Order: sequence, then structure tokens, then C-alpha cells
Amino acid sequence: MPALLRPSAELPFHWFRSRVDGLLARVGDTPMVRLRRVLPPEIPDTVEVWAKLEWFNPSGSVKDRAALSMVLAAEEQGRLQPGATILDASSGNTGIAYAMIAAQRGYHLALCLPRNANAERKAVLAAYGAQIIETDPLEGSDGAIRVARRLAAEQPERYVYLDQYSNEANWQAHFHTTGPEIWRDTEGRITHWVAALGTSGTFTGTTRYLKGRNPDVRAVSIQPDSPFHGLEGLKHMETALVPGIYDPELADEERFAPTEEALELTRRLAQEEGLLAGVSSGAQVWGAIQVARELERGVVVTLLPDSGERYLSERHVFRDQG
Repeated sequence: MPALLRPSAELPFHWFRSRVDGLLARVGDTPMVRLRRVLPPEIPDTVEVWAKLEWFNPSGSVKDRAALSMVLAAEEQGRLQPGATILDASSGNTGIAYAMIAAQRGYHLALCLPRNANAERKAVLAAYGAQIIETDPLEGSDGAIRVARRLAAEQPERYVYLDQYSNEANWQAHFHTTGPEIWRDTEGRITHWVAALGTSGTFTGTTRYLKGRNPDVRAVSIQPDSPFHGLEGLKHMETALVPGIYDPELADEERFAPTEEALELTRRLAQEEGLLAGVSSGAQVWGAIQVARELERGVVVTLLPDSGERYLSERHVFRDQG
């Protein structure tokens, strides 16, 4: 797939609503807010920094977009039949999105999840009725991927393996929804798009759409600055299993977020902007601030993938401030 596509100007903003109804038709079309108080004072008013709030999706994260897209694609391909069992690996959010969608569409879900995934995510998955297959915590999401691949190979008759890390429908969800929403809500004024890499689907699909509308939009990808980081859901590509949908040529620039600075920004988003966001949000805002510092004028857009409510048990994130 080429890095630069030419999207139709008529691409619908509510892509999912033409394909599903009820709760699932509410996936996407999330709000954007302008950040002000967490920005350093040297950033001029002529530089706008906006954040897209993805916890407004039905299951509470950006992963609703990709999960629904992958499920619909599997249905259209005839891979998913009523009562089938979806299999995938996840650090949490995609799994929760799958669980919500599986309940709506009449499927079962088997999810490979690192044993040290936090209590909130496990509780939500259990509430939806998902089967959790715990994997080695020391291997993180890569270990969960390896277990999912093994199960899919050993029991193809039992599982429908969606493989979010290599599934083209992952990034296509963002090409058809996230990108058009950002273009619409900035009235085409966006100059810089900043997003962190996990599966890389959000960055890949959104970048392809925005550059198709305006090749001068600068796309900046964010990774953790170390293989041993505390930014759940993000990948340090040099040392991780690289997702099949990752395109290393797509970013105009790469930046590497330090864990402690990202966590501090996560806390500041809650206490100074009223945005109770998850830990990877701090990394993305860190990247947006680094970009904004170098501009005299521009519109910088980033994305907050999920809510901080899924991290309240992790004291290193929202620790006592007294």
C-alpha cells in the first residue's frame, strides 16, 4: 500500500454508521479540545495545540475504531460466523473493544493478555464475558502476540485470529474516520499531526488520509525512548516485534518520549486541563509540545487514546500529590 493516497472529498465522516446500528454506530466522531494550560509560556497564541478525546468511544478508547473495522472486515470475508470465537493479543484496550463488539454481534472472545495488565482492564474484560489467556508479564505485548500466533496455528478450527498488528483493516479504520474528522474539525488548517506508535494503526491510517488531502501536513511519530519504559500500549520499534502494518517511511519525523516526562504530563492534563487521560496520552502531548515549541504559527493535532480511569490503581501514574 503506498504511503500517499488520494482520499475522496466525499468520504463520509460517519463511516461506521452506514455499516452498523445501535451502540456500534456511535464509534468515532469524537470531540477535539484546544490545550492551553499545559503548554509552556514560550509557545505563542499563533500556535494551536489540539487533542482528540478518544475515550468518548463506546468502550472507552480509540481501539473501538480498529476493532470494529477488523470485525466487520472478517464478517465481509466470511471468516466470522455466528457463535465464532475471536482470538487476538492485546495490552488491554483493543481487547476491551473486541469484548464490547463481540457481545453486540454474538461472538465469543479469547484474549491473550500479559499477566501484569492492570486490575481495571481485567475487571472490564471479565464483565463483558471475555476469556483471558494470561501470558508472561516479562515479555509484555510481544509475549501475548507469540501465544496468540501459536494458538491460532494449533487450533485454526477453534479460533478466528484477527491479528491487530498485521490487519490492514486496523489502519483503514483511521483513514476512513479519524483522518476525516480531524480534517473537518480543523477546517483543513492542520499543519502537524502527532501520534504515538503501538500497533501503528492510528498513525498510519490518519497520516495517509491527511497527507492525501494536503501533502504538506507534517506527520510526527512518537515512541518510548527506551525498550524498558512505562508507557503501556506503546512500542519501542527497534527492540519490539514490529507490527506488519507499520510503515517506517511514513513519518516525516520521529521523536522519543521519556517515561517520567510523559507521566508528569498525564498528571498535569488531569489537574490543569480537566482531562483525565491515560498514560500514553502524556507521551503524545509531550510530542505535540516539542513540535509546537519550534513553530511561530501552526495547528498541531494529537490524540488522547483512553481515559485515566483505567490506570487509577497504578500509583506511579496518579500518585498522591500531598
